[in-house]
Amino acid sequence: MFFKHLQKVLKDNIREYGMYIALFIIMAIFTITTDGIFISSRNISNLLNQTGYIAVLAVGMTLVIVIRHIDLSVGFLAGFLGAVAAVALQFWNLPVWIVIPMTLALGAVAGLITAYPVAQLGIPSFVASLAGWLIYRGLLLLVTAATGTIIIQNDAFNAIGNGYIPDILPDRAFLPDLHIVTLLLGVVAIVLFIINAINSRKKKQAYNFEVLPMDMFIFQLIFVSIIVGLITWVLAGYNGLSWTVVVVLIVVGIYHFITTQTVVGRHIYAIGGNPEAAELSGISVKKLTFAVFGSMGMLSALSGILFASRLQSATTQAGTLFELDAIAAAYIGGVSAAGGVGKVSGSLIGAIVYMSLTSGMNLMNVDIAYQYVVRGAVLALAVIFDVATRKAGK
Repeated sequence: MFFKHLQKVLKDNIREYGMYIALFIIMAIFTITTDGIFISSRNISNLLNQTGYIAVLAVGMTLVIVIRHIDLSVGFLAGFLGAVAAVALQFWNLPVWIVIPMTLALGAVAGLITAYPVAQLGIPSFVASLAGWLIYRGLLLLVTAATGTIIIQNDAFNAIGNGYIPDILPDRAFLPDLHIVTLLLGVVAIVLFIINAINSRKKKQAYNFEVLPMDMFIFQLIFVSIIVGLITWVLAGYNGLSWTVVVVLIVVGIYHFITTQTVVGRHIYAIGGNPEAAELSGISVKKLTFAVFGSMGMLSALSGILFASRLQSATTQAGTLFELDAIAAAYIGGVSAAGGVGKVSGSLIGAIVYMSLTSGMNLMNVDIAYQYVVRGAVLALAVIFDVATRKAGK
């Protein structure tokens, strides 16, 4: 009975669970081919830090694709705003607590500028954002023209991309090699997940909605708890949670809440499902288009901050291909090319899958040419999978 229920659940939710299965297979393959190096605490920590700047872009890109648009400008916008932050810190001597909000605000304004020809003039987002791609590429070169690479010497700023949350009693005698705060946060995350899952199940049952069979529900709780516990244990073995991971989790948490628990979120998916019907039902498609692109611009700025902080510098090549990586992560994470379908949490998993491929192939010393071929093939498979599941659903 258990295996029948498991088969049915996987078949009915293959679109949602497919990316998790893919991530598990990829990690298993690279763990074997690298003799365990891939799954080491140090590599997983580095992998998550490298994923950070792509993950926040993928979150914003997911919403853009959900409303049936695309934004190609985000890569060089991130690079340009990272350079602006570097200039503000190094040459204008502004404090970090001013530079970060200022950079995020500039990103939001840039996103609104991109949205104007799309929402107000009806220009295809591909063309409008391509213009932005060229403009921000030029602005990045102008900002870095005089000095080339701008070295950032602000410790507080650099800690965002390279620092880790502090531990309690660092000189303790018990479990000296583990990050206790990370372990405690992992336990809290597991407890909150179980409580939230139980409450959600009760609410669905109260309204006679379909829920998982009890054996599947218990299996889900145990499986997710084990995965979270293992990830927490691995990270605790090497410095613990980084500030980059904390920032990404906060962003995903906020956007997950907005898209699943608010009217704005429901309206965004309504627009993606049928823009004309959404307009006729009283939803302001223009305003939400501005909001989604403005949000995308702000997340581009955050991505630029994370990348510049991690490198501790702003370079002329910053932001190159970021937009394609973000789009690929969003599609791998389950967003539909037809719009109206996609989860913010899925974009995070998609980013981890995409960057895991890069990390694993680097550890195997695979030539960069073959890496592009593999990443392209995975993206193609993700889109084919989307089309196939949509046809099956019909």
